[in-house]
Amino acid sequence: MTRHILIIGATGGAGAALASACIRQGWQVTALTRRHVDDRPAASAIRWVQGDAMAAADVLEAAQGADVIFHGANPPGYRNWAKTAPHMLQNSIEAAQAVGARLILPGNIYNFGPDAFPVLHEGAPQNPVSRKGAVRRQMEQMLEDACREGLRAIVLRAGDFFGPYAPASWLSNGMVRPGKAPGVVRDPGTAGVGHAWAYLPDFAETVLRLLQVPDRLRDMEVVHMAGHWFDEGGDFARAVAAAGGVPGAKVKPLPWWIISALSPVVPLCRELREMRYLWQNSIALDNTRLRELIGAEPHTPLEDALRETMIGLGCRAVEDQPRSTASTPAAT
Repeated sequence: MTRHILIIGATGGAGAALASACIRQGWQVTALTRRHVDDRPAASAIRWVQGDAMAAADVLEAAQGADVIFHGANPPGYRNWAKTAPHMLQNSIEAAQAVGARLILPGNIYNFGPDAFPVLHEGAPQNPVSRKGAVRRQMEQMLEDACREGLRAIVLRAGDFFGPYAPASWLSNGMVRPGKAPGVVRDPGTAGVGHAWAYLPDFAETVLRLLQVPDRLRDMEVVHMAGHWFDEGGDFARAVAAAGGVPGAKVKPLPWWIISALSPVVPLCRELREMRYLWQNSIALDNTRLRELIGAEPHTPLEDALRETMIGLGCRAVEDQPRSTASTPAAT
């Protein structure tokens, strides 16, 4: 039987990657969107439903017949997180309960403070040190509470996303300029500090593999992706520079002092500045539980993943695209 997924946030990075993966595997895909139909390759195979994640009736209507709801919504303009993000999640929880769907939330590491580092386990204490972190902790608590009342949910946590369609990522917002070959790549990290990255197609493949083992999943399942780990975080920036295809491209530090100066008046700078502590601490994600459930974690080789990403961001000519960048299982 064809399975049916509702994706809330299909025009974002994680949602778009998951929509493409689902279509390749024969899923029926519905997407709730405030905007016009997306023009990406998989868009024509998606049933687009005009609506707003802030409206409970819109979410419930779009969820009819869904086996899975992927909640990848972000507040419009990334503003007013404390009010809008939990409200949107509550609408998805209620819709999932009404139609009997499993709810999936893409997680991140905002929930945690330095007391949980440098190796982040699923059961680590959540003591956030940022506004968005407090909101994220609240959202996961909402899921736990709902699972006690019959909801089935998955939180798949990963490091910083990168991929061909990631409009709101550190790579596209702070390190390179989309649409332009990078002569300079900005490194937001701190020398000697490690960092974890997750390639969006690998994230999407991991979601689908988890959905293939429903009998192994707890009602509230929290799993971590190890992703691409760098003991020296700056190595990722250097790999990005190499993937851009510009001979002699340089890596320079991100000018945090400019971001701090602009943060009172530029919302994006304020959001970036708030999360700087994640670049000042080494944070590796332990994926033991994930490997127990699905075996090896999907893991596209970094060179292929970055080349595909730079092409998708318009930072490298499409003719440089390799013949295949399919996800391959990691050896560990």
